[in-house]
Amino acid sequence: MANSSWLYFPKPNPGASLRLFCLPYAGGSALLFRSWARHIAPHVEVCAVQLPGHGDRVREPLCTRIDELVPALDEALRPFLDKPFAVFGYSLGAVTDFELARRLRKSGIKPMHLFVAGRRAPQLPAPRAPRHELSDEQFIAELKRLNGTPPEVFEHEELTQLMLPMLRADFTLDETYDYQEGPPLECPLSAYGGLEDPDVSSEQLDEWRSQTSAAFELIMFPGDHFFLNTSPAGLFEAINRRLPGPSQRQE
Repeated sequence: MANSSWLYFPKPNPGASLRLFCLPYAGGSALLFRSWARHIAPHVEVCAVQLPGHGDRVREPLCTRIDELVPALDEALRPFLDKPFAVFGYSLGAVTDFELARRLRKSGIKPMHLFVAGRRAPQLPAPRAPRHELSDEQFIAELKRLNGTPPEVFEHEELTQLMLPMLRADFTLDETYDYQEGPPLECPLSAYGGLEDPDVSSEQLDEWRSQTSAAFELIMFPGDHFFLNTSPAGLFEAINRRLPGPSQRQE
């Protein structure tokens, strides 16, 4: 099996019949998914995506454009598409996995399932002014409001300043994304959200249904934008229910 700096395997599973590629939210690294292999079905190999400038790739240049990130991610994942696969993306990861699926379609490749979490449908306009353009003080206040960065990070000025460029780059990735009209995907799509998320409503998530011609489901979980931290059991159950069984194959 090929190796890649783009992927982290929490529990390598060469006998798996399906791979689940997982993309984190803004500011997250592949380690966000380090425990997932214990909760996802045993016939599935969890493959966590590590973006440039994150985690053990911290010395690499950060990416700020989705249209530059997705081709590079496509190239990195190609050696690992020798098995059926599904893709899960959280917030920034959701729009990234959507555009990855659209790019793969040009080569006649499609995921068995696409999971998107914590992000409005891609065709909807941004509900607020770009946050990546805020001053450091305003940007930090916004990060605190979102409640996704550990509070102890902001207690240490040096750590805060170390993380700000990476967080700002990720917000730039998301907020400069330019959706282009296209035919719906042909794979089933599940959209997940938090009932107390102040920024992403169930109505905005429901708009994802227009992005697939196959089955669609919307599930709302207890919690805010980072409901994966408060409702992990429900999230894992929902994902496992939609992952194809070991006898099912990609068309």
